[in-house]
Amino acid sequence: MEQVEKAETRIVILGDETTTAIGDVKALGWVGRVIARTPIEDPIIDIYNVPSPGETSASLLERWGGEVQRRFRPETDNRLVLALGNSDAREGVSVSRSRLNIATIIDEARRNEISVFVVGPPPSFDKALNYEIEHLATGYEDVCRRRSVPFVDFYHPLVDHEGFNAELEVSARNMPAQTGYGLMAWLVLNRGWYPWLGLEEVQS
Repeated sequence: MEQVEKAETRIVILGDETTTAIGDVKALGWVGRVIARTPIEDPIIDIYNVPSPGETSASLLERWGGEVQRRFRPETDNRLVLALGNSDAREGVSVSRSRLNIATIIDEARRNEISVFVVGPPPSFDKALNYEIEHLATGYEDVCRRRSVPFVDFYHPLVDHEGFNAELEVSARNMPAQTGYGLMAWLVLNRGWYPWLGLEEVQS
């Protein structure tokens, strides 16, 4: 029986500095840890992480099309990860505007046959800001739920996590370190990553 060749998959990850490895002595961040747990040879999966520090939903809406156009091909299985930060909350952008921006990206991507996976904003060590981030995260989750798009909630599992907050407290940039990035990666891997890619879960 002739073997059917599997299509190559290309994944573009767009987000702010939380998709980098800032503060991680292992230089992996959550993205590197997720990639390390993702089979990328059969079928071939190429992953492109394209962060933009301080990214807002508006700047993401502005740049996403150009970023994916440079990396996707008509013959590949094209997939987009939106790793949403908390800049909208810091800058006082209304939740309704943030929702609209992300909904527009998702809808346009799907019209172009691009599958979308969304990661919500992580909590801050600033408790007042967390009030706004919680509303933002809930709004993003609702946008995804209405469109049956996978959504990973970083906020609620991490906001009261002792290890995560301990790293934020000592960070000049309000960024996690090894523990925090490990927790974030675990959440992604256990909240729909493998089913989204059509892969079997990698066992420890």
